[in-house]
Amino acid sequence: MDKNSIIGIVLILAIIIGFNWVTQPTAEEQAAQQRYRDSIAKVEEANKLAQQLILEQEQEVQQSTVVDTTTFSKVAVFGDFASAAEGKEEFVTLENDLLKLQISTKGGSVYSAQLKQYQTHDSLPLILFEGDESKFAFTLLTRNNRVLSTDELFFVPQKQTSTAEEQTLVMRLAVDTISYIDFTYTLPTDDYMLHFDVQAHNMGNYLDPTMTTLEMHWSQRIRQQEKGRKFESRYATLNFRYTADDMEQLSESKNDAEKPTGKVRWIAFKDQFFSTIFIAENSFTSTTLESVLEHEKSPYLKRYTAETSVAFDPKGNEATQFRVFLGPNQYKILSQYDKGVERDQKLGLQDIIPLGWSLFRWVSRFLIIPLFNFFGSFIPNYGIVILLMTIVVKLILLPFTYKSYISTAKMRVLKPQIDEINAKIPAEKAMERQQATMALYNRVGVSPMSGCLPMLLQMPILIAMFAFFPAAIELRQESFLWAKDLSSYDAIFSWDVYIPIITPYFGNHISLFCLLMTITNIVYTKLNMANQAGGQQMAAMKWMMYLMPFMFMFIFNDYASGLSYYYFISLLITIGQTYLFRLFVDEEKLLQKLEAKKQKPAKKSGFLARLEEAQRQQQKAMQQRKR
Repeated sequence: MDKNSIIGIVLILAIIIGFNWVTQPTAEEQAAQQRYRDSIAKVEEANKLAQQLILEQEQEVQQSTVVDTTTFSKVAVFGDFASAAEGKEEFVTLENDLLKLQISTKGGSVYSAQLKQYQTHDSLPLILFEGDESKFAFTLLTRNNRVLSTDELFFVPQKQTSTAEEQTLVMRLAVDTISYIDFTYTLPTDDYMLHFDVQAHNMGNYLDPTMTTLEMHWSQRIRQQEKGRKFESRYATLNFRYTADDMEQLSESKNDAEKPTGKVRWIAFKDQFFSTIFIAENSFTSTTLESVLEHEKSPYLKRYTAETSVAFDPKGNEATQFRVFLGPNQYKILSQYDKGVERDQKLGLQDIIPLGWSLFRWVSRFLIIPLFNFFGSFIPNYGIVILLMTIVVKLILLPFTYKSYISTAKMRVLKPQIDEINAKIPAEKAMERQQATMALYNRVGVSPMSGCLPMLLQMPILIAMFAFFPAAIELRQESFLWAKDLSSYDAIFSWDVYIPIITPYFGNHISLFCLLMTITNIVYTKLNMANQAGGQQMAAMKWMMYLMPFMFMFIFNDYASGLSYYYFISLLITIGQTYLFRLFVDEEKLLQKLEAKKQKPAKKSGFLARLEEAQRQQQKAMQQRKR
């Protein structure tokens, strides 16, 4: 930088400093400016405070408007019941040694139901329903034409009372201090039956005077409680009973709906082993029922819905009375509610237990269940109980089994003579063969039906046992040998891969008792076929006889292991009986007796006479067609 540039910069700095010094305000001017700035700051602060006050006032006005609008809308919707439309949901507990119920203040209905003496298959508390899994409400018609649902309103619990016999809880839906509707719950000690009354008090000025019925909505999703979903779903049904008539049910395998035409006494939302049953003391009317299957991956099996009506007195002179059973499907428990009750007042709740058609149900009721309860009363192991039951049943059926064996033995010792008839008469003359065979049977006093009749007499007991074991809650979670639960399958091998045809019909497991039953059934079939009086017809049917055990394996693999165990030991006993019969029945002496009868002309049995007449008529018709 040169000399002239430096001089120029210095002069510019000097001018700037001099100008600032000359133009600097005096002390009086600085004080005045400070007062000005302070006054401006105060004004700005005052403006901010004013704006904040205005904003707060606007918010208060808005909040007041919202409250007023909400209050106005509740009055518009709920009318005289507007005060009951607000509240906080709370729960009151009713409990005995069997049941634990939670009653909600919102809707005044049962919020949850736990069966204290049972658990799920995975050892969790057994809860029939909880929260939104069950919905229950009555429809109310008000004097100013409003339609309200009780599940939208809040009830006030009154003082809970308790005695040695029962607990009582009143949930009150109040309009004012003297006008209200009470839901009264009474839970007896050591009972699964809850008593439920609905009664109005001084509601004449608030309810529509024409409201002589209460429309009731009830729905529930059925939880999966057991290990085998497919098997449990098969026994989960919506049942109902007409007043003084039979019980009916909706389909267990598909979505179904029905509108019963008459009065309905009770409606049961049933699982395999547990149910919720709503009983109207004065019957349900105008009922619509629906059962919907849940998705197979859902924790629920089905969803049941009931829309119905019950008689109601809006003046409150009489209460609308119900009973609600929340408990196990045990025959002994359900049938006790009909003890000492007149015939036309019996509930017949035990009919929800699937014991088969009328004949088989009678066998279960008067033979199998008493026998099962007798042994179960002093033997804690139900595997031993089933064994003893099987032995007793086999002893009862022994005369029929023996008669059937003798009939088979007679046919077997006559086989050489039947072969001679077949050798003399060519196969194309089948009618003559049959007539000659029947003539032989008639001479020796043998009826082909004598072996079938004993088997037919055994069938009601066998089918009744088939129906009883899967429905017996006493077997639930009872272990025996390797089976941890006699009411479910006893898998010894399982897989997760889906196999077409196998998985849908057989499942993803192999049950050991079912496998043992199948093997024993094959052995019995082989033994039984060896005892038959052979022939071309029997040879042609052998493959079908051997196919049956495998078909039963597909059927029973998902069934209760207690049932497979029963058939397994039953077949073992039958095989043992067959060998004993062989020891005591001398077939040579039996043949001698038959030959002796040939010398004494016997009167034809009615069956043989009708059979021969039918053959003659058939032969005559064939000859006419040939002409």
